[in-house]
Amino acid sequence: MHSRTKQLAIVFIVAFLLNLIWENVHSYLYIHYQGGTITELILVKAAFFDAFVTLVAGALYLWVKPFRGRLDVTIGGLLSFAIGLELFALATLRWNYSSWMPTLPCLDVGLTPIVQLALLAYISFRLSGLLKKDNMR
Repeated sequence: MHSRTKQLAIVFIVAFLLNLIWENVHSYLYIHYQGGTITELILVKAAFFDAFVTLVAGALYLWVKPFRGRLDVTIGGLLSFAIGLELFALATLRWNYSSWMPTLPCLDVGLTPIVQLALLAYISFRLSGLLKKDNMR
């Protein structure tokens, strides 16, 4: 397996595990998912989705201009994606926040899901070795 492909596989696995932990810990900041109870299966699916988004971001970071080798642009893209996803989910009532969810006042979106995607992607990139200088070419 090519070293970059192996790194992306590690990114996905690490991102999935980190997101699964995060989803379980912060699920208490939500009232419901699509009007129903938040189950472990829902949290696993959310962690899988977040890991997939992180994998795509890692591939963009490795191979696609303007992301290639640009951690700032990649993380900025993840932050933008997370904000858009939260705005969409809230507008379509996919989920609602509990009163404990810290929100960004200007957008009324949850702070923890926005921080989650960018922070855990960064940690996944770092742990996988994706941020080595030789990957920035």
